[in-house]
Amino acid sequence: MFVVCGEALMDVFGVRDTPGGMDMDARVGGSPLNVALGLTRLGQRAAFVCTLSRDFLGERIVRFLQDEGVDLSLLQRSASRTTLSLVGVDSAGVPAYSFYGEGAADRELDLEALGDLPEAVRAIHLGSFAVAVQPVGTALRRLVERERQRRLIVWDPNIRLNVQPDLAPWRELLEWMLARCDIVKISDEDLQLLLPGTCPEAFAQRAQAAGCSLVVVTRGAQGAVAWSRAAHAEVPAQAATLVDTVGAGDTFQAAMLTWLSEAGLLDKDAPGALDAQALGRMLEFAARAAAITCSRRGADLPRRAELPR
Repeated sequence: MFVVCGEALMDVFGVRDTPGGMDMDARVGGSPLNVALGLTRLGQRAAFVCTLSRDFLGERIVRFLQDEGVDLSLLQRSASRTTLSLVGVDSAGVPAYSFYGEGAADRELDLEALGDLPEAVRAIHLGSFAVAVQPVGTALRRLVERERQRRLIVWDPNIRLNVQPDLAPWRELLEWMLARCDIVKISDEDLQLLLPGTCPEAFAQRAQAAGCSLVVVTRGAQGAVAWSRAAHAEVPAQAATLVDTVGAGDTFQAAMLTWLSEAGLLDKDAPGALDAQALGRMLEFAARAAAITCSRRGADLPRRAELPR
């Protein structure tokens, strides 16, 4: 069982101009929510840790998660509003985001009310801006400290400068998380924001020196590369008819974790012992899943039947 922690929101896409404005298409979103959704669609049990609003948008998010089968036993509710993310996609399919989330429900989390996690939990995923804003960031850090000796800690920085434009807190978070997570997956774009001029191999060495056992760098059209403590592997991107890249990184993360789960490799020491062949299979599986999402509008993540066994 996985626990996925972080924000849930509404992605509102600008679709087309109208005489007086623009048609909009609102979809349930949020990077951690996408990871929980992706894991569930790929046949894994995933509980989502988040505080959701009781407003009409929050209720829609809850219904969506219920319909998808995401475990909501750890969900918290609040009277605060739902975060909105306005998404514009350029001609290359690359999204640009504007966030409206100050004081929203997903920035709240009562760790005491959350209580002990179920014994079945094998791994905890965190990522995106929930770890970088307050007060939820402090609660999530406390959760990591509490659980990191017993369960895999997985982190994807997934930087959102529209939420926190100052890079200093992101860089501080990087150092803090590298010393506490077992698996880090980072995009080459985020890597250059955090550590300009650092190549993936140098980052992997730095992350493993800090304590990470598995380091993955995704490089968009250039594929992905990974280092365990035992080996290194690289795979090209999978061919896809590009619609947009919304949710591609979240899909990659969910598929990577699914591969580890299906291979029985969620013990604390297992990811670090992966050999080159296993790393390659893991990356290829995750890249195939991400390519499917890129061929659809928005974060429409694949189901297990769409991917090879």
